[in-house]
Amino acid sequence: MSLKRRLGEPRPVVAPGIYDGLTASIAAAAGFEALYLSGAALAYTRLGRPDIGLVTMSEVADTIALVRDRVPTPLVVDADTGYGNALNVQRTVRSFERAGASAVQLEDQTFPKRCGHLRDKSLIPPGEMAGKIKAAVDARTSSETLIVARTDAVAVEGLPAAVARAGLYAEAGADILFVEAPKSRDDLAAVAAALGPARPLLANMVEGGDTPILPAGELGVLGYRLVIFPGGIVRALARTAEAYYRSLGETGTTEPFRDRMFDFNALNALIGTPDMLERGRAYESFGGRTNRAA
Repeated sequence: MSLKRRLGEPRPVVAPGIYDGLTASIAAAAGFEALYLSGAALAYTRLGRPDIGLVTMSEVADTIALVRDRVPTPLVVDADTGYGNALNVQRTVRSFERAGASAVQLEDQTFPKRCGHLRDKSLIPPGEMAGKIKAAVDARTSSETLIVARTDAVAVEGLPAAVARAGLYAEAGADILFVEAPKSRDDLAAVAAALGPARPLLANMVEGGDTPILPAGELGVLGYRLVIFPGGIVRALARTAEAYYRSLGETGTTEPFRDRMFDFNALNALIGTPDMLERGRAYESFGGRTNRAA
């Protein structure tokens, strides 16, 4: 089922954050119906840096292609500000759609942007952002490729202004609305009450961020149709990596950590090594005309 059709159902879609083929394959195997390629997660893992606009369009497009080569699961892609003006947005949408994005998310911050839960953000005018959304809609080749309009106005202009901006972006053609960083359950409910009838809504769950972490089922009751946990996997892996390296440095061996690791064979089973080797053997000898003549 396409993401567009699935969002028409009342039960919310939970999309965990991923950042490469490995995390995508593990999340897909866990049964998630959609995945979220997080710009923050790419900055954290690929660059070892914060989410402040350092990741480039080409780096994201390359990652989409690698993920799509690994899993067919619908993929929501964080495109930050679109990497420029409306024309840049169009190039971004075309590039990401070709690479395999099911939905492209754009935000109304100035460039360079900041993570939605960092302070001191600034915004472009709402009319300019609406133009960028319209440009994105015009650039896609399939109506199944969804455009997600995110506004960061809550932290800058307040909740009513954020709702007004999101409404304008819906008028410009956005398929999904994303009001970033509501500060309470009541704020989440207010956003849903104001915008839910217009378009499917996205809720962003960030551990330690400005928005309270609510279960997807509760967010669905409020009116949200897509719930993302974008950076949780990186926070979990970073915590594990820190403990792993500390243990190895202190003991000179991985033995104390073995119960928290896959061994060689288990990891190969997870990533499908036996299956790939078997498929490769099928091509080792092809009895075609040339071989028979020889």
